[in-house]
Amino acid sequence: MLALVHDIWERLEALPPVAHPAEARSAVLVPLYVDGDEVRVVLTKRPDDMRTHPGDVVFPGGRMENGEGPVAAAIREAHEEVGIREGDVEVILGGLTPLTTRNRNNLIVPVVARIARPEELIPDPSEVDVIIEPTLSEMLDEGRWVTSDWMGHTLWFYEFDAGTLWGATAFMMREFLEYLR
Repeated sequence: MLALVHDIWERLEALPPVAHPAEARSAVLVPLYVDGDEVRVVLTKRPDDMRTHPGDVVFPGGRMENGEGPVAAAIREAHEEVGIREGDVEVILGGLTPLTTRNRNNLIVPVVARIARPEELIPDPSEVDVIIEPTLSEMLDEGRWVTSDWMGHTLWFYEFDAGTLWGATAFMMREFLEYLR
């Protein structure tokens, strides 16, 4: 099984470098870590009383501060939201396609990173209701994904006990999973 973990890292070498578009306003971290013979990804469920995207399942992330690039912002936000420290980030593997959500003025840059297996992830209750850590094997299981057509666009959904992954984060996850197929 460890050969499969090694294969995952090799496949992710095909990721493009992290984009740095001038119009980017936010960044998210796609944190991956080895857990036994599996690789897990860290997602969060936002509290239902959040002003934006309440109850959504998302990657840790948020707004870039003045002078901050996407990698620094993604790592800072992951630390603030779930306790992933900068020193826990082992390798920046690359980036995914920057995209917007319902707010078309907020271009988000996804940063994919391998992190040290966290001893404990600690959610900031003001930003995180639940931390979700599925294995990549689970995420690659097409039988667990559901689609819906919305105005000529295919929307992807993945149900966790804690909530639903959909929208921009599902789009990012689907793009990420294509590198593993």
